Amino acid sequence: MTTTPRPVLAARTATYAAFIGSGFAFASWAARIPQVRDHLRLTPATLGLVLLSLSVGAFLGVTIAGWIVARFGSRRTVMTTAIALGGALAVIAAGYTVGVPVLAAGLFLLGLANGIWDVAMNVQGTVVERRLGRSIMSRFHAGFSVGTVAGALISSLLLALSVPVGAHLAGVAVVVAVSVALISRDFLPDQHDPEPVAADGPKQSTWTAWLEPRTLLIGIFVLAFTFAEGAGNDWISVAAIDGHALSPVAGTLAFAAFLTAMTLGRWFGPPLLDRYGRVPVVRGLALIGIAGTALFVFGPAPFWVYAGTLLWGLGASLGFPVGMSAAADDPARAAARVSVVAALGYCAFLSGPPVIGFLGAHVTVVRALLVIAVLFGIAALISGSVRPLPQSSSSSQSPSAPDRTAADRSS
Repeated sequence: MTTTPRPVLAARTATYAAFIGSGFAFASWAARIPQVRDHLRLTPATLGLVLLSLSVGAFLGVTIAGWIVARFGSRRTVMTTAIALGGALAVIAAGYTVGVPVLAAGLFLLGLANGIWDVAMNVQGTVVERRLGRSIMSRFHAGFSVGTVAGALISSLLLALSVPVGAHLAGVAVVVAVSVALISRDFLPDQHDPEPVAADGPKQSTWTAWLEPRTLLIGIFVLAFTFAEGAGNDWISVAAIDGHALSPVAGTLAFAAFLTAMTLGRWFGPPLLDRYGRVPVVRGLALIGIAGTALFVFGPAPFWVYAGTLLWGLGASLGFPVGMSAAADDPARAAARVSVVAALGYCAFLSGPPVIGFLGAHVTVVRALLVIAVLFGIAALISGSVRPLPQSSSSSQSPSAPDRTAADRSS
């Protein structure tokens, strides 16, 4: 048995830490949305526009991240963006006191830093995965979910203890910036399967990928799941409190339940993918998501609301990582295709907050969430797009592909 080199193990730990730190920071903000809304007296439509600033920043970040990571490497990129994200949280904390313009600016910076960080840590994840010789990408994403659960639970505790929003977010800013910036120094170099292309090669490659029907369908598939995930992050607490008359603490716990289901789905999903294949698993999860959304919207009692939240989170859990794996089936084209799919997925973060906010102004936020059930249905219909490419070349034997040989399954 070959022993895994210590630098690879250290990089694996550092990559988990980067995913966890990103999730923890994001959930710490998301769990405080109801208090920020009440303090600044924001209507659903106004709140949707404020949240849109985060989505715009995230979309810009993921769009330019490929160039940044290629130029500076994932190690330096994550170290820098961790510090920048901490600064963004500090600006958000100030915006809670100063007003909406500062809050929106902080959210834009948060989205920008998080979008770049997201791509960089996924790049490092692929490096670690290939050095290990087995697929663990979805468990890195589970690490992100672990961070979100921890952020939501700690936020619930601090809310119950009446800790001010500003102090809470400022503390998270320091913890995340320092810890992630330090541990990401253990990242491996990104000089892994380099593609010898001209200076304008990546740009041309990306544009070519935009013309591929399979890549576009995977992007729409990811968009549907990302919308479901993003809407849960942004609106579950608000909808549970306003639509179902739950207390602020109970509403925040509903958000924590959603994140817990996401985490469990991502951690225990890989064996199901290996045994049954991508398409049956994600199609089944999309149907579970439809049922969960319906229960959350129409649940007559808190029990059903929480049950719907759990099913909603479980249904949304594997869409993003499976879409990323499908886009990367051919390593020679992985970078271009992943960038296209990621950009389409982030369109959900752009469209989600205003769509739910404006619909919520007319039919209530909780009823507006039925849009998610429709998107889950679309994802189920086009789930065949994530079917693995024919394994006719050595490149298709990448450990990131979800359908493995028997030896891969046994590992």
